[in-house]
Amino acid sequence: MEAGYLLRLVQLGHPLSMPHSRPMPVVGQRCHELRIKDKHNEWRIVYRVDKDAIVIAEVFGKTTRTTPAHVLVDCKRRLGLYDGTK
Repeated sequence: MEAGYLLRLVQLGHPLSMPHSRPMPVVGQRCHELRIKDKHNEWRIVYRVDKDAIVIAEVFGKTTRTTPAHVLVDCKRRLGLYDGTK
């Protein structure tokens, strides 16, 4: 429920910052990581803010301090496919 609310705020043009969202320039321009906690897990949603859409590149459970390298690679690949550049 929190994820939907926060993504809706982003859709409406409200910039989010810590602790809810942080920039992810390593993935690409306008990319961010939404940070969600529930009773049992911490979740991350990697998203990009486009002019006409919020593009979700990955959703994963946070288990380590850093974002796993394979998640970064997958996000870049998926966004490239979405953009038609890969």
